[in-house]
Amino acid sequence: MKIIAIIGGGAAGCFCAVEIKRRRPSFDVTVFEASSRPMMKLALTGGGRCNLTNTFACVTGVYSPDTLVPFETLDLPSAARAGDLSPVYPRGARFMKKVLSRFDQNDCCRWFESSGIPLVVQADQCVFPASQDAMQIVRTLEKEMRILGVKLCCGCRITSIGSDLTVQYDGGSFNPDALVLTTGGGTARLLAGTGIEVVPDVPSLFTLKIDDAGLRSLMGTVVTNVGLGIAGTSFRSSGTLLLTDWGVSGPATLRLSSYAARWLASEQYRGTLLVNWLDSNESEVRELLGSLARENNGKMIVNSHPAELTDRLWRYLAERSGIRPDCRWAELGSKGLARLVNTLISDSYPIVGRARFKEEFVTCGGVSLKEVNSDTIESRKFTGLYFAGEVLDIDAVTGGFNLQAAWSTAFTVASAITR
Repeated sequence: MKIIAIIGGGAAGCFCAVEIKRRRPSFDVTVFEASSRPMMKLALTGGGRCNLTNTFACVTGVYSPDTLVPFETLDLPSAARAGDLSPVYPRGARFMKKVLSRFDQNDCCRWFESSGIPLVVQADQCVFPASQDAMQIVRTLEKEMRILGVKLCCGCRITSIGSDLTVQYDGGSFNPDALVLTTGGGTARLLAGTGIEVVPDVPSLFTLKIDDAGLRSLMGTVVTNVGLGIAGTSFRSSGTLLLTDWGVSGPATLRLSSYAARWLASEQYRGTLLVNWLDSNESEVRELLGSLARENNGKMIVNSHPAELTDRLWRYLAERSGIRPDCRWAELGSKGLARLVNTLISDSYPIVGRARFKEEFVTCGGVSLKEVNSDTIESRKFTGLYFAGEVLDIDAVTGGFNLQAAWSTAFTVASAITR
């Protein structure tokens, strides 16, 4: 009988344990979790609703209907056959293409639906349980582990892993036949004696603090199609922007924070945020403003604005462009138009820090992908040592992609161990 130890009772660890026992019921599988309960982070994801994957429509180019629909009604192409995955996996895109070829978003959805959890797809392409309850996912995995005979040891802190795979924990040690590491933080400490390269962790998926009282006074304003960037870099994103009392949030901000996570950390979260309020180029914005001017020639500029921008935001942007509150379109002139166009396509604000995004706990960093065999996710240095989930140097933008990485890497490891 083989003894399998899984360190980390999160999404990847518990899913891996279930898959191993389903394939090899005779294996002795134990999950060690330092916290008092398993899958505590999983219970919080998606605002407590558990965004367990995504349709990958943004990279496959095939979009599902724009209303809430059951997953089973869709026929989605595999994410593994998509083009470049780096828009959703800033780190680990090529690696993810391989693991998705074994267990993609469709396999994930079928796995959970066959376990009794109906799924639905939102207009933003995020997949949730129809119950909108993350605990349904947690309880299902716990039930599967219990039925299959997976041992769960909570409150057990692993202190180190030796070069011979000896696992030291509070109160003793053991030598499993295979060891799966699925932990989040503390990876470098656990692997300190192995010589395995661990890329330092830095935060990802966070909102940005902006030092501009005028912008912050617009808290609650939502702009659905904005382009963001960081001055002096190639980091760019687009999508919905939410203005908050500390700065900016929303999908566009979170995506930018993911792309620029390491750069921002190296700069102590200081820099200049560039905002293209209409996510359009100069000629397109000039044409739009020209049309507004012709249609509203005798009206004040602050009273007629692009449909994409709210009245409050438009008045603020006009003021930033140096336009008088009583100025009419007929009085704008070429210089005033140039200033307004420049504000709309290249507005800039000082970044003075970051703030964690709600329930997200995503970091980039972990075991270097150079250290593992991409076919099995087994250590190249130590036979029998495997990695899955957030312990790997793979991370994604918000939208279910991080959990899909957890399911796919855990499935790959379970397949390799039971082969």
